[in-house]
Amino acid sequence: MRLADRFSGADATPREVRLRLAGLSFLMLFVELFLIRWTQAYVVYLSYFTNFVLLASFLGIGLGFLRAGRERDRSSSTPVALAALVAFVVVFPVSIAHPSSGKALGGLFGAPALPGWIEMPVLFLGVVLVMALLAEGVARTFVLLPPLEAYRADILGSILGVVAFTALSALGVRPVVLGIAMALGFLALFARDRRERLAAGALVALLSIGSVVPSDLWSPYYRVTVRDPSDVGSIAVRVNGRPHQTMLPLSELPALQPFYLFPYEMLTREDPGDVLIVGAGTGNDVAVALSRGADHVVAVEIDPLLQEIGSERHPDDPYGDPRVEVHVTDGRAFLERDDRRFDLVLFALPDSLTLVSGQGSLRLESYLFTREAIEAVREHLSGDGVFSMYNYYRPDVLDRFAGTVEEVFGTAPCFDLGETLEPRTQAVITAGVREGNVHCATAWTPSEMPIPQPATDDHPFPYLRGKSLPAFYFVSLALMLAAAVVLVRREAGRLRDLRGYLDLFFMGVAFLLLETKNVVGFALLFGTTWVVNALVFAGILLAVLGAIEVARRVRLPRPPVLYAMLLVAVAIAYVVPSRTLLALDLAPRFAAATALAFAPIFLANLVFAQRFKNTASSAAAFGANLLGAMVGGTLEYAAVVTGYRALLIVVAVVYGLAFLAGRRHLTVAA
Repeated sequence: MRLADRFSGADATPREVRLRLAGLSFLMLFVELFLIRWTQAYVVYLSYFTNFVLLASFLGIGLGFLRAGRERDRSSSTPVALAALVAFVVVFPVSIAHPSSGKALGGLFGAPALPGWIEMPVLFLGVVLVMALLAEGVARTFVLLPPLEAYRADILGSILGVVAFTALSALGVRPVVLGIAMALGFLALFARDRRERLAAGALVALLSIGSVVPSDLWSPYYRVTVRDPSDVGSIAVRVNGRPHQTMLPLSELPALQPFYLFPYEMLTREDPGDVLIVGAGTGNDVAVALSRGADHVVAVEIDPLLQEIGSERHPDDPYGDPRVEVHVTDGRAFLERDDRRFDLVLFALPDSLTLVSGQGSLRLESYLFTREAIEAVREHLSGDGVFSMYNYYRPDVLDRFAGTVEEVFGTAPCFDLGETLEPRTQAVITAGVREGNVHCATAWTPSEMPIPQPATDDHPFPYLRGKSLPAFYFVSLALMLAAAVVLVRREAGRLRDLRGYLDLFFMGVAFLLLETKNVVGFALLFGTTWVVNALVFAGILLAVLGAIEVARRVRLPRPPVLYAMLLVAVAIAYVVPSRTLLALDLAPRFAAATALAFAPIFLANLVFAQRFKNTASSAAAFGANLLGAMVGGTLEYAAVVTGYRALLIVVAVVYGLAFLAGRRHLTVAA
C-alpha cells in the first residue's frame, strides 16, 4: 500500500500524518534543490541571474499553500508538470556556441537558442507550477496537524532533503540518479493512476538522456564536459555549457597561451622558489611552475572534479610530481588558514562561472578579488615575493583589479596585454613586495577615469561597473513581482484578505535576508565550497527546529520581549565586523560566527512559532510567510548598493514592520 493511500485517509493516525508530511517536505526541498542545480547546468541565462529558480520556488510553494483550502486536489499532477519542465529544458538548452558556428548562443544539436525573453518566462512559470502542485500536497497534509506540530514535521523532512541531496551531489551522481530518487518519491506519495506513473517514468527517461553522455561529468558545482584530445594534444573542458579550461601540453603552451609564462619572465630571481597557485584547475599553471624550476608548488582548487580530471588526463601529469601539494578548498579560505610564505603567488584564471547556492549574487571566486584578499596575499609573500593574476578582463574590471593591487602594494603593477576577445582583453597584472623583485617593462596606467573602487569583503562584486544593478535586473525583478501579485490574487482572492497574516509576510521577508547574510558570511569566513554552503543551510534548518522544540515545551516570554531580544541579536551581529572574526583561529572563529549568525535565526523563529501556533489557518499563514520570503529574495539585491552588512539594518526595519503589523496578536499569552 502506498503512503499516499495509507497516510492520507480519514483513519490515518497522527503519527502516520506526520510521517507523510515529513516525506512530502523531503521531496519538496529535494525537487527545489534539483531544479536550482540542474537548470543552471543547461541554460546559461541562469548564470547571470543568481536566484531566479529560488524566487520561482518560493512563489510556487506559497501559492501551493494558499490552494490548500480548495476542494479539488491537484497535487498528484506534480510528476506530470516536472516531466514537462525537464522536457522543455532538454529540448531547448542554451549554451555558449562554438566560435566556428558564428553564433553567440546555441541550442540542441547546434540549432539556434531560444531568446531569453521566451526561455526565462517559461522556466519561471514552469518552476512555479511544479512547486505549487507539490506544495499543495504538503499543505493539505499540513492542516491535519496542529500548526507547530506540522511545522516541526516539515522542517525535519526539509533537513533530510538537504542531507540527501548534498550527499548525492558530493558523490557526483548523474541526473538520472536524482530522477530515480524523485520518481520513487512521487510513486510512494502521489501516484494514483496510470498518467502519474507514466510521468514519473518519463522523468527518469528524460534525465537519462544527458546522463548517458560519456563526456559529461558532475561535480558538486556544475556539469563538466571533457572533450576528446585535439591534434596537438589539448583537451577542452566546458562547465554548464560554457568554455572554461583547456589542458595544453607544455610544448604547445608558449605558442598557444604565452601569458602563462609572463609572471616568470618578470621575476628577478633565477627560479620561482615556493609557489602558491590559486585556481590550479586542471594543471596548466602547475606544469609551468614545475618546468621553471619551482622548489615546491601548493596547488589550490575549489572543484574536486576539475582537479581529478587534471590528475588523470593532463598531458604532462603535473599533479603526479612529488613537489606538488594539492588542497581542494576555497582560495580565500586557504589564505586565511595557512600561515606559510611564498616566493610567488598566482591567481591563475580563477573564474568559476557559477554562483554560491543561487543566493547572495556571490560567485565562488568573489572573495578572492577584494582589497582584503589582496592584503592577505601580500602577507603571504616572502621578502622578495611576487604576486601575479591573469585572465580575460573587461576594461573597467582590469582597472579595478590593477588599482586594488596598486593600493595594497604601494606601486603601480606591471602590466602585460595579450589577445582581445571583445569586450575582454587578456592581461597579466604583476607586483612585487619590493620594486626590485620584478622586471617591469610596462607599468599599469588606468584606461578610464575615475578608477572603479576596489571590491571589499562587505561589497564583493568585482564584476559590477558600480554600486547599482543593470536595468535588466530591475526589469526582471519587477516582472517577477508583478507575476507574483497576479498569481496570488488568482489563488487567494482579494489581496486584502491576507492582511491578517501581514506580520508573517514581513517575517518571511526578513528571514530570507537573514539567511542570505549567513550564507555570504560563512562563505567569507570558511570558504565558498559546497561543504560550507550545505552546513549553513543545515544549520539554519536546525536552528529553526530548535526554536520549534523550545516553543512546544517552554513557556516563552511575551511577544514584545522576544522582538526586543531579536533586535538586540541583529544589532550585535551588525556591530561585529567580519574582519574581527577572520583574525581568530579556526575553532573560536567558528564558535563566534555560529553564535552571531544563528542567534537571530533562533530568536526570529521563536517569534514566528509563538505567532504561528495560534493562527486560524496554518496553510494560509505559512503561504503568506513563504511569499514574504520571495520578496526578501528580491530585496537581497539591495546589497549591491549597500553592501551585505547593511542588510541587517533592512532586517531590523522589516521585523519592526512585522511587530507593528501584528500588534493585535501581541497580547496572546505565550
